[in-house]
Amino acid sequence: MKNIFYLFFAFLSTLVSCASNNDYSQKASDKEEPKVQISLPLAGNAYSSMHLDSRTITDNGIENWTDSKEYFTAYFRVSNPGTFQVTIEESVVISGKSELEFSINKESKRVKLDASAQKKAIVVGNWKIAKEGYVAIVIKGLNKSGTNFPAISRLTISSTDYVGKIAYVPNNEGNFYHWGRRGPSVHLNYQAPENVNAEWYYNELTVPAGEDKIGSYFMANGFGEGYFGIQVNSDKERKVLFSVWSPFTTDDPNSIPESHKIKLLKKGNNVTTGEFGNEGSGGQSYLKYNWIAGTTYKFLLRGTPQGNNSTNYTSYFFAPETGEWQLIASFNRPQTNTYLKRFHSFLENFIPAQGDFSRRVVFNNQWYCDDKGNWNELNTAKFSVDNTAKQGYRMDYSGGLDSGGFYLKNGGFYNDYSVPGAVFTRPLTNKKPNINFNSLP
Repeated sequence: MKNIFYLFFAFLSTLVSCASNNDYSQKASDKEEPKVQISLPLAGNAYSSMHLDSRTITDNGIENWTDSKEYFTAYFRVSNPGTFQVTIEESVVISGKSELEFSINKESKRVKLDASAQKKAIVVGNWKIAKEGYVAIVIKGLNKSGTNFPAISRLTISSTDYVGKIAYVPNNEGNFYHWGRRGPSVHLNYQAPENVNAEWYYNELTVPAGEDKIGSYFMANGFGEGYFGIQVNSDKERKVLFSVWSPFTTDDPNSIPESHKIKLLKKGNNVTTGEFGNEGSGGQSYLKYNWIAGTTYKFLLRGTPQGNNSTNYTSYFFAPETGEWQLIASFNRPQTNTYLKRFHSFLENFIPAQGDFSRRVVFNNQWYCDDKGNWNELNTAKFSVDNTAKQGYRMDYSGGLDSGGFYLKNGGFYNDYSVPGAVFTRPLTNKKPNINFNSLP
């Protein structure tokens, strides 16, 4: 009888021991250290649904949020599938009580916050991400007892099973909250022979319908000392823009000495001229013109050295709506003795609040004409990106071939991207520009 009792007691002890081990394993699993963890600053990675009308995203993240109709979307990019936990970092500022909703891929989780949670990290939940690409976290305010919803500076994104890199803007060093939210700029560098006296540079540009987002600059004729293209400045205003950098390096045009100032030689009808700064400095001209998406526009640039260590640059714009070449402006650049060099085009967004929209442009039929009047077609271009992309902060950029031309695309957090340094060759058109230089204004 004693033996039976002993065996039964031993059996119970084993069960208890197993249960204890299972509990211990579960707790250990709960405390498993993440393989990857980032702090996602909303100041550099989030956008308001109100875009241009919002003042709620600052260098501190989401602040002054009062309208429940306004919501925010924060982005990061993963290189592999994984399960990710989202946590509101302890820097959250709460007034009264509120309830927020966080969604990824239409899977929503709610979290309630009140003043007792102030300065505490708050776990929102876990989401399984099934494939490589951008992850969008949508943050909505459901209700609040006070005037404001919580002010959220950062989210912690962590995973115990993910192996790979995460692309995002990590901090504001180099003003990257600004540059990161603008999104990556992309370029096509046309491959022209060296040591050629290129006096004229011709390009054609088409912005596909629906790709003309506010804040876009579609630059057709870039050269070593300036740029020439079209912009979308607002829902009511568009411009043809031509600028030439001063040889004096500064972001403040007022600091340029007289000997290095860009001088206006002539300008076209209704063209405004002046100086620009912030991204280098120099002479600027623009024509307010409501160009139309889906229409092809032509750009012509002339560069002629003057023999006195200065070079003249003159730009012309052809709109099919008017049927004629229009003079934009002619500038003289001192301390310069060169024909046209470094032919390129680029695409950029210049309004940070618009960086979550994608934009696209197509360039066709590039040519240069030398000082002897010989036209030569440019049909090979090398793709390049700006520092935002080079740092790996944004990866929504691409370029390549499109219907016999080249295209550029950026912004909007789409998943495909092109490899910087890729070289593209389009078919030759053999459609030499038919331009009477003597008849130009």
